[in-house]
Amino acid sequence: MHSEAPAMAARPITGTTLEIDLTSPAQLELTNIVRRFGSRTVLTGADLRVPAGTIAWLGGPNGSGKTTLLRIAAGIVVPDSGAVAITGLDPARDRRACHRRLGYLSAGDRALYGRLTVAQNLEFWAAVALVEPRRRPELIDASLSRFELGDLATSRVDRLSTGQRQRVRLAMTFLHEPTLVLLDEPHNSLDEHALLLLDAALNALAGRGGSALWCSPAPTAALRADAAYRLQDGRVVTA
Repeated sequence: MHSEAPAMAARPITGTTLEIDLTSPAQLELTNIVRRFGSRTVLTGADLRVPAGTIAWLGGPNGSGKTTLLRIAAGIVVPDSGAVAITGLDPARDRRACHRRLGYLSAGDRALYGRLTVAQNLEFWAAVALVEPRRRPELIDASLSRFELGDLATSRVDRLSTGQRQRVRLAMTFLHEPTLVLLDEPHNSLDEHALLLLDAALNALAGRGGSALWCSPAPTAALRADAAYRLQDGRVVTA
């Protein structure tokens, strides 16, 4: 099921982006998303479509609603109105199926158990991600290799550096071979080499027909982006 695509050079976000085939199937489709927090409306009718095989970047200043939109796409936050589709499925009705298809990386240093080793964290996540028991060893080994964590597999997470912990979180995100990956500021704490590993993972994802949406306040040319968007006044616009 898993096939590694050849690593491609990272595409700069600034300037001209690739032509995106809007008629191809969408891995993620957000339609007229509205989300309010008290008297403040953060998202005022956001639309976003990420076709199969596409890596998209979403930018905007802190407080513009990037994390909220990503959490809505992941099914963590329910919008006040609007529709969400993951590979054509409604996460409200097809929660389990969407869960299998989705990889989500939150901002910050979350989702890790410090007293467990790197391998134990991945084993726990494989169960959470509904990976079949017989496939778990294979996928865990592949994810450790993808983010060069093999030498740290037996190390406790609370003894790792911030950058190493971020690589563990990325390994967890990609472990179950999701079709759609949502990444909130994934490059935080990563050095140049780790960014190359993440970019290679994004290339492999797109090479097998998957898609990703990653967000950050400002772009970085270190990571692939076939399409670039920004949140402006609660709506998604082309960057």
